[in-house]
Amino acid sequence: MKESAHLAISWLRSNAKTYLLTNGIADPLEGTDIHLHFPAGAVTKDGPSAGVTIVICLASLLSGRLVRSDVAITGEITLRGLVLPVGGIKDKVLAAHRANLKRVIIPKRNEKDLEEIPPHVRADLDFVFASTLDEALNAAFDGGFPAAVSHLQVVSKL
Repeated sequence: MKESAHLAISWLRSNAKTYLLTNGIADPLEGTDIHLHFPAGAVTKDGPSAGVTIVICLASLLSGRLVRSDVAITGEITLRGLVLPVGGIKDKVLAAHRANLKRVIIPKRNEKDLEEIPPHVRADLDFVFASTLDEALNAAFDGGFPAAVSHLQVVSKL
C-alpha cells in the first residue's frame, strides 16, 4: 500500500503542470503533509490494486473537483502513468454491483476477466478499460479531466 501511495504522489508531482494542479507553484505538494489512512482491512498484497484509485483521489484533492459518486476503480500504476492488470476482478465487480455503482474502471488488460461475470451484472454496469492514468482520470470525473497539453502515449510491453 505504501509503495502505491508513493507512486501516486510521484506521478502527480511530475504531471501536476500537465493537469493544471500547480496553482502557480512548481510542486503543489511541496511543504504539504499528506496522510493516507487505509482501515485495518487493508492487506499488504492489496496495495497495488489501489494505485489508480489513490491517484484519482489525490487529483480530486489538488484540483478541488469531485470524483463521480457512482464509480468503482481498481488498477496498478507505473511511474510512466500506465495502468497494469490486477487480480480479483470478479469479486471487485460483484462488490461494485452490490453497492449500486454504475461505472467500473478497470485495467484494459483485465477486460478478458469479465467473462467470469454473470451477464445480468455486466449489463447493469458501464465498464471503462484504462491503459493509462489519463484514461482513468477522464472516466472518473464528470466532464473528464483534461490535460492542458497533450502528451505522448508511452508504449510498453508490460
